[in-house]
Amino acid sequence: MRFFPSIIPTEAHSSHDYHPRTGEDPASSALLGEAIMDSVSSVRDSLPEQYRAHFETLRQEIIDFTKAHGIPRESLGKSDLLREATCKLSIPDLERLALLLERFEYLLKNREPKKGEIDPARAIEYVEEHYHLRKQYDFQVELLEEVGILKEGAITGIDGHKYPVPTLEQIAMCLFERRGELSTKHDQGFTKLLLVPFGMSLDSLQETLKQFLLKYKKDHPSFPLDTGNPLYTWSGYQGADIGNSPKLVYYPQFFTKEGHGGKTKMEILREQEDNQDSFPGWTVHLLQPSNSDSQDTEAPMGFASIPRQGKGTSQGDLVARPSLEANKTSIEYLSILQKAQDDEDSPYHGETSMTPEDWITAFMIHLSETGKPLDDAWNPTNKESVSCLTGAFFRSSVVVVPYAFWGRAGRRVDFSGCDPRDRDEGIGVRSSVVV
Repeated sequence: MRFFPSIIPTEAHSSHDYHPRTGEDPASSALLGEAIMDSVSSVRDSLPEQYRAHFETLRQEIIDFTKAHGIPRESLGKSDLLREATCKLSIPDLERLALLLERFEYLLKNREPKKGEIDPARAIEYVEEHYHLRKQYDFQVELLEEVGILKEGAITGIDGHKYPVPTLEQIAMCLFERRGELSTKHDQGFTKLLLVPFGMSLDSLQETLKQFLLKYKKDHPSFPLDTGNPLYTWSGYQGADIGNSPKLVYYPQFFTKEGHGGKTKMEILREQEDNQDSFPGWTVHLLQPSNSDSQDTEAPMGFASIPRQGKGTSQGDLVARPSLEANKTSIEYLSILQKAQDDEDSPYHGETSMTPEDWITAFMIHLSETGKPLDDAWNPTNKESVSCLTGAFFRSSVVVVPYAFWGRAGRRVDFSGCDPRDRDEGIGVRSSVVV
């Protein structure tokens, strides 16, 4: 008999026939209920002090899961309610919850995490030292709540599912686990966090950006914004990521209508459900900050601009990384990053192009942190560029790559697109490292 109820998939003919198998020990059920429901529980306090943070991390993940999937939290302490509440979950969701409960069970039963699991306290200590992560995370979560993206700790995806925001502990443990492979990127300055609610519709995010700009103008009257038209968007963006045959393709290998190697947003969300190492509904990035010179002493602020041709710098002692400068075609930028995926000696190894969702979120964070709009491409210094978002493209009657920038003359944000073969001295690419 199990220590307390877990949902472990057994047999099924389809996801609709798929039912959890649960333990029936009432005392064990009560223990699970206490451990999950009581925020200051005697169960947690009975654990060795070094493992209490791990307890809280697992507990919060379980709570976030139940909230996102409409499972009453109290059902976790009652076998019959748990069986009823989980009978309609998909197989991947059942397996995800089962894994969380198994890990939680092991911790309570053995008074230590499963072998190989990362201690959250150690992970957080590491990311604080190397990324100043807590301040970044708290600021971005608060901003996402203020603009209405986060509601009760989650977003609503284009599939109607609720996706909780990744926790600080989850991100910290991922960065700690990958600290070896990310050491070169950290040395190159990729220390700026970016939390992106990727699963939301692009239409909703663009409307959020519009309202954000209007509120920012209200709070900062001197900010030069055309309140009558704060956001220009090319018509091709409307509904581009939804429907049975969406026009927008993400993370392509080629800018072609067929054989592009990319995926739709819905396909990515489905893949995330099956990937235990992902952050469902979200993407988490590291970018170079605008204050890279002070990254060792304070939290990274804003995002580094895209330098014009001949104005870039090199960063990194382990592997020197020259800036990706403006004045290349979208095809050339995509090729550079694609080739770098398989070349560990490339200074751009492990980097990915940005999507419109990434840019919208980055713009709001950048303006909030620095008081300056991101990618003010036509400022008098010519130190910034239009951001070509080669992490996605439109497969409409003609292939179009999205781009975005702050239009100084129009006093607004501009979203448009270009032919992937176009070259312009004022257009470049900003890349990120996906965590």
